[in-house]
Order: sequence, then structure tokens, then C-alpha cells
Amino acid sequence: MVKIEKPCALDALTAIMARLRTECPWDAEQTHASIRSNMVEEACEAAEAIDLADDTLLCEELGDVLLQVIFHATMAAERSAFTIEDVIAQICNKLIERHPHVFGDIAVDGSDHVLRNWEQIKSDGKGHTTLRDELDSVSKALPGLMRLQKLVKKITKAGMSLPDIDGYQAQLISLAQDANADDVDLETAAADACRTIIQSASADF
Repeated sequence: MVKIEKPCALDALTAIMARLRTECPWDAEQTHASIRSNMVEEACEAAEAIDLADDTLLCEELGDVLLQVIFHATMAAERSAFTIEDVIAQICNKLIERHPHVFGDIAVDGSDHVLRNWEQIKSDGKGHTTLRDELDSVSKALPGLMRLQKLVKKITKAGMSLPDIDGYQAQLISLAQDANADDVDLETAAADACRTIIQSASADF
């Protein structure tokens, strides 16, 4: 069996994927929609490897994430939509555009300034002119707590009032406000709570 050794160029992975699309029945029948959940799963597993500070596992999981990128780009290239080169060129241009303090002549006074510039350039590039534009730009595919926290942050930053509601929705919105104020990621906090519950329950058995 052929084994790829280091160093291995991206071209090797794209060539393998192209071959799988023609010679493997399973790979050949996949669509963007059919492997959508794979992208989410692999990203979550990479995030878990980061949480575990496990470099060996992280290396493996990042490879799985990269496979999903190549898989989708290969399928797109088959229908002449875009190629992996287009994907790479797009992200390179985005990084250059959103770092004018590195690739241009803009001066910044710290990380906060960098982030403000990034958001402003992003908003201008997408033609956002209203708060609703900003809210609609938050991906609906994000986990619920992550999306809520982002929405609350944008509304608060704009100086607008949050909806006056009761029940669990009000509690969640208040939780998101507190998390933003304390610079806490709600999804990470929820994951930590899950671990604590499991460890506590395991100790009782």
C-alpha cells in the first residue's frame, strides 16, 4: 500500500481526493449537503483536541478538517464553481485586506484597535449599513449559545435595547450579557459545566 511521507504538499491531498471521487463509490456519491455534518463534527473534534492541549490529536484532527475543505473544493471544481486555488486566494486576499497595519500604512495602538479595524473593514466590504445587516450576518448555523452571545454583543455595542421578554429566553439573554461583560465564552463555559457534571456523577459510582 502506498504511504505518503513528509514533506507532503497540498497537491498530494487534492490528487488523492480527485482519485477517490472517481474510484470510490462512497466518495463519488457525496454532495456538499451529505457531508455537511462531517465539517461540523471534525471542527468540534479539533476544538476538543485544543481543549485537551494534545498536540498529537490536534495534528490528526486538523488533517480531518483540511480533508473537509479539500472535499468540498473538489466537488465545487467538478461543477466549475470554484477550485481549492480560489479558496486559498480568497483567504489570502482577506487577510491582507483586513490587516492594513501590516500590509498597508495604517497605525494601530493594540489588539483592540486591530479588532475594531477588522470588524469595520468586514462590515464595509459586505455593504452593511444597519444593525439588522450586522445581526443577519451572524451565521444561523452556529451553536445556539454562541449565536446568542454574538447577537447580544452586537446589539449592546450599537447601544440598542434588548427585547423585554420573560421566561427562559430572558434568562439566556441575561446570561449572554453577563458572559460578554466578563469576557467569557458561553459555549466553553457550557462544555466545562458538562465535564464537571460527568466527573461528579462518575465519582458517585
